[in-house]
Order: sequence, then C-alpha cells, then structure tokens
Amino acid sequence: MLFLKLFLLLSFFSSIFSHDTFNSHLLPRPLIIQFPDDIETQFEKFDEELKLQCTSWRFAVETNNLSPWKTIPEECGVYVKDYMMGRGYKVDLERVSNEAGVYAKSVELSGDGKDVWVFDIDETLLSNLPYYVEHGYGLEIFNPVEFDKWIQGGMAPAIEPSLKLYEKVLDLGFKVFLLTGRSEKQRSVTIENLIKAGFQSWDKLILRDSEDHGKLATVFKSEKRSKMVEEGYRILGNSGDQWSDLLGSSPSSRSFKLPNPMYYIP
Repeated sequence: MLFLKLFLLLSFFSSIFSHDTFNSHLLPRPLIIQFPDDIETQFEKFDEELKLQCTSWRFAVETNNLSPWKTIPEECGVYVKDYMMGRGYKVDLERVSNEAGVYAKSVELSGDGKDVWVFDIDETLLSNLPYYVEHGYGLEIFNPVEFDKWIQGGMAPAIEPSLKLYEKVLDLGFKVFLLTGRSEKQRSVTIENLIKAGFQSWDKLILRDSEDHGKLATVFKSEKRSKMVEEGYRILGNSGDQWSDLLGSSPSSRSFKLPNPMYYIP
C-alpha cells in the first residue's frame, strides 16, 4: 500500500515538473497534496481485488485449467510467497495427507504383496521450498543447472504431512514405489536425502534413464505405471504435486494432488 501511495505521489510530481518552463507560481506555498477522503478504502479494494485474482489463478493451477505456464504472474509474486510461507500451504498439505490416509485405511489389501502406493518425490515427499525462496517462488524461469546444484546438495527437508502418510501407508502393508522425474545420475544423492529426511524404506525407486530424457513427465510416468501393471501390481494410491504425476495411462484407483503454485511440469 505504501508503494502505491509513493507511486501516485511521484506520478503527480512528474506531471507537474515535466513542462519545459517551470512557473514557480503554479503551485501554492506551502505545497499541500490533498488525497481523496476514501483513498484508504480505494487501496484496500485494490488489495482485495488483486488477492482475489491471484487466488483465482491458483485455483486454476490446482484444477489443471491453466496449462501450460512457465512462471507465476508477476503481480502474484507476493501472494504466492505469503501462501507458501504461511498457514495456507501447510493446512492444504495436511488436508491432502489426512484424506489420503483415510482412503488408505479403507482399502482392503489382497495380502499378495501386489498392492502399490506410488509417490512422487519433489514437492510431494521432499520440499524444494528453500531453493524457491531464493528464486522468487516461481517468478523466475526454471533453471535446470541451478536446480541440479540444489539437488546435489541433498538438503531438501521432508514435507511433514507426507511423511506421516508415507509411514501410515507402509504400516498398512502397501508396497511403496517412488516414481520421480529426477535423473538416474541423481540416485545416490536422492537416496541419501530421503533417508536424512526420514523416509527410511521403500520397495522401488524409479528415476529417468538416459532413454527417458526428453519425454514429457506424463508420458514417462504413464509408461512406468503401465509396466507396474504388466508385472501384476495394482496401483491403489498415487500422490503427486503435478497433474503429470497422476494423469495418463494406468492411473491409480485413487490419486491425491498436493498443492504447488510455484511451477508446472507437463
């Protein structure tokens, strides 16, 4: 709000002093700038409208009505930051985890070791929020070189609600398959990071081989799920932050979309 006031003030001065010849008698002395009586209300209405528009944009993102997109809208940078760093993001994560847990508990497993829950990794089990804090929360165009440097550091923390779901799924007897768009070259650091963050056990960790590079995430993950089904597995649950984690062939019996307004992967 202060920024907008300063902007209006500067605009006012610019329009006055832009004349080629300045007449000192044009302005009364002392200079008094009179804002409208309802200026605070106008600023509040502007703030509310911007928040409404950015909330609508985020809703379109989460419902997959806004694909593809490369960066968040510039005017929504503060909104996304406040959401990711505030209670909203945490509450949404907890909601997804709780609902997934209720579903997992309701499933009657066959007992033959073929009932699978698939988890994505980035922004599903591990949070890259510390990286995005330094890169505008999605305002910057994705830089794979810089992001790979972050991955190699192996410092991504657990998404706590997902860790709770993960442990519950294991306790219930599901096989856990981790299906990620990370490269096979990142297997070691990914395993170390997962264990450090509290994810102690899984049945398969599937990463991109050299022949998978260049494939859209939807295609890559569909192929890997189809292979699971061909091997006799039943995919009963699937958790991911991108629609490309969940859509495509051989979908799960039930899928759970985690919130992520920072980036989009087709």
